[in-house]
Amino acid sequence: MKSLTQYSVNSVSENKYNFDVIVIGAGHAGCEAGLIAARMGMKTLIFCTDIESVAMMPCNPSIGGTGKGHLVREVDALGGEMGINIDKTFIQSKMLNTSKGPAVHSLRAQADKHKYHEEMLRTINKQKNLDLIENEITDLIIDKNEHMKVKGVITLSGEKYYSEVVIICTGTFLSGKIFIGDDIRVSGPAGLKGANTLGDNLRKLGFPVRRFKTGTPARMLRDTLDYSVMKEQKGDEKIVPFSFLNEDKVYDKDQISCWLSYTNEKTHKIILENIEKSAMYSGNIVGVGPRYCPSIEDKVSRFSDRKRHQLFVEPEGLDTDLMYIQGMSSSLPVDVQHMFYSTIPGLENAEIVQPAYAIEYDCVDPLSLRPSMESKIADGLFCAGQFNGSSGYEEAAAQGLIAGINAVRKIKNKDPLILRRDQAYIGVLIDDLVTKGTNEPYRIMTSRAEYRLILRQDNADRRLTEIGYEYGSVSKERYERYLVKKNNVDSEVRRLKNKKTDIDKIRSFLIKYECELNVSGLSEDMIEKRRANIMETENQTFADILKRPGINYDDIYEIDDEDRPSLSFNEKTEVEVMIKYEGYINKQINEVEKMRKLESKKLDEYIDYNSIGGLRLEARQKLSDIRPVTLGQASRISGVSPADINVLLIYLEKERRSAD
Repeated sequence: MKSLTQYSVNSVSENKYNFDVIVIGAGHAGCEAGLIAARMGMKTLIFCTDIESVAMMPCNPSIGGTGKGHLVREVDALGGEMGINIDKTFIQSKMLNTSKGPAVHSLRAQADKHKYHEEMLRTINKQKNLDLIENEITDLIIDKNEHMKVKGVITLSGEKYYSEVVIICTGTFLSGKIFIGDDIRVSGPAGLKGANTLGDNLRKLGFPVRRFKTGTPARMLRDTLDYSVMKEQKGDEKIVPFSFLNEDKVYDKDQISCWLSYTNEKTHKIILENIEKSAMYSGNIVGVGPRYCPSIEDKVSRFSDRKRHQLFVEPEGLDTDLMYIQGMSSSLPVDVQHMFYSTIPGLENAEIVQPAYAIEYDCVDPLSLRPSMESKIADGLFCAGQFNGSSGYEEAAAQGLIAGINAVRKIKNKDPLILRRDQAYIGVLIDDLVTKGTNEPYRIMTSRAEYRLILRQDNADRRLTEIGYEYGSVSKERYERYLVKKNNVDSEVRRLKNKKTDIDKIRSFLIKYECELNVSGLSEDMIEKRRANIMETENQTFADILKRPGINYDDIYEIDDEDRPSLSFNEKTEVEVMIKYEGYINKQINEVEKMRKLESKKLDEYIDYNSIGGLRLEARQKLSDIRPVTLGQASRISGVSPADINVLLIYLEKERRSAD
């Protein structure tokens, strides 16, 4: 990898214009796509409009969160970089939803945004087979005589770079416009140089390009805020890393606090009185914004019955004085922003360094993509991240990783990696995009997954690392390390299911824990009944004990003997969940097996659905547009009914018999 001072065209070798993989964009999608392609042996080139855009965090300076934390763990389990990078650069770590079941536990880490960028750039610099060039891509090289086959890219300065495949990861840089009231600027996020030609050229090539919008709150000077009137939000004492490679690492660092405050009726009054000045309400913005991350104008307007909305004041890093005001994105003019921010406890005298703004950008309709992330319009063109209509760093990284893996598989003439909905949140994310489409920036949530209990963040490596090794994205060293952990967990589960101890010792132990943990507020009669239940217990294994409410893996240590193995925190967690929720997990696995029958039935991409009798007109149109690859995917298309699926089943059976 060359140093930044060598990124001129003339400094590259005699094969300077020829690559296996070209990635357009160096955000979270582009970094994952470029790194994994290079690690899988491909000569890879990443283009960015500005070197500062590499793994930049233009919005919230954090990684993970509800649903998103699952994606990061899955990216890591498949050989991606995001989890490793945030483990190097976090300044606060917190496990969310711990009061609920393990299916929705989600890790979130506040990042030092500058260090995150620097570490990812350093990783790219060191990666074999990978180059990075600061230049704008204006067009694709397409061979229209070869079924619209992509051949490379053209830069703003006119150079042509050739490749087997191209991956578009343009984020919010594509034809970006920033809005602050009536102030409209052609720009990428955070004022960086955008890409202002590629979007129009994609439209000319026939791509279904549209406009989406997102926003970001103001940044304020740390020392101008009053923290005494805000609620402190500390990190967890026990730090759980994102990357499975760091499971045994002990983190001993001082974490930086975040702070919680709220808007009030005075805040809302100012916003409503000036709402017509917002770019969203004045008609200046035509792009569609995210439903699940609305601007403060939308919150106040849509939820008029709410007297307050929460916001978090979060540090952007250790070496900066800027604080990020999460939950308060806006496109109102700067003077109005000063007025409404000053009504919020703790922000009365805040100095705004960077005002909130909205950004509108070009993206593609994801219904024009295959589940492999390859475009249906141009052969060899893959797409990932916000260009596909999603939002969020984590969603981008997940798509970038899969696009990178499948770009390499395409070059090697191998089947693509397509994760099912029961295998990964990544599978849910991509299936939702390419099967259902989206009319707004798509955000992953745990509620989108049908099989949450088996798609936990603690078992992402168990679900995906073997798959990654099979498809070439996971190294042998990492795979073998995973096998050791898997064996440790499985062996301990078997031991606990088979091991028994003295019944009197168990009864004494259970009575103690029933009294200490589970009798709060119970009547004396109920307590006696629970104790009687314990006394009648026979043939209890350690697994039976662990299944009882309020008892965890470490609790049973006092009645366990020298057979007990030494396990890591993550191994203990996985053992405990596998035992406690075994019945529910098995039930969900049975549901998966029923659905898998549909997923196993392949549909040829070139089926003439209009010729299949019995299909309703809407189903014919939707199936012809989306071209599902399995019957399972077809069943999830809006407008395709169970009756249509039965028609397809009969059609497939007839085709099978005629082939025989």
